[in-house]
Amino acid sequence: MVVAMIRTVTATLQQVPPAADPTHASPAANAVTRLLTLRHGESEWNAIGRWQGQEDPPLTDAGMLQAVAAAELLGTFDAVWASTLQRAAYTAAIIAEALGIGPVQTDPLLMENAFGPWQGLTIHEIEQGWPGYLAEHRRPEGAEQPEEVTARGLAALRRIAGQHPGGEVLVVTHGGLMRTLRRALGGDEMRFTNLAGCWFDVHPDGRVEAGEAVHLIDPQAFGDTL
Repeated sequence: MVVAMIRTVTATLQQVPPAADPTHASPAANAVTRLLTLRHGESEWNAIGRWQGQEDPPLTDAGMLQAVAAAELLGTFDAVWASTLQRAAYTAAIIAEALGIGPVQTDPLLMENAFGPWQGLTIHEIEQGWPGYLAEHRRPEGAEQPEEVTARGLAALRRIAGQHPGGEVLVVTHGGLMRTLRRALGGDEMRFTNLAGCWFDVHPDGRVEAGEAVHLIDPQAFGDTL
């Protein structure tokens, strides 16, 4: 039985004001902010192999246990942020409670890629309807385009860095968003399993770099996931 339950998730999305005078900025304002981005725990649609996009299925019991196990391997952070989709926000809340950090702050810009007509379909159904699209990284009509995802994803990372300059922040988001950002930033191509992720470094001038990958748990220990 899972004992880590979710009560509330607080959204704090205030505009970050610019520094009044860079010559009097604190040392932290001139330091790199490190963001550890993680994919959420297993959702109900992960478990049955359905493409999620911006649909909002909840976590499974296995997904909640994954979050608890991942929290045991993490150190402290200055803050915890998450996508507004419940599979990410609930994962973040479980981890934040275990680490004694909170409240979780959410940002809709951290949501998964929107895949239009693919949302709710299995990979087999997508291959039948759109042969070759997945292998060629093509998206159907009505889906969000990679450059749009990249623009909002980078805006979210910079917003978070602006609120925690020079700090380390945990960001629970989605595999597709992380993969799109890494590809745009010249990082290696990788598939993120549940509770896997990577670091992003945000420099004071707004430059973002993709960093090393992180694999916290073996998802197979909690049930097969897609």
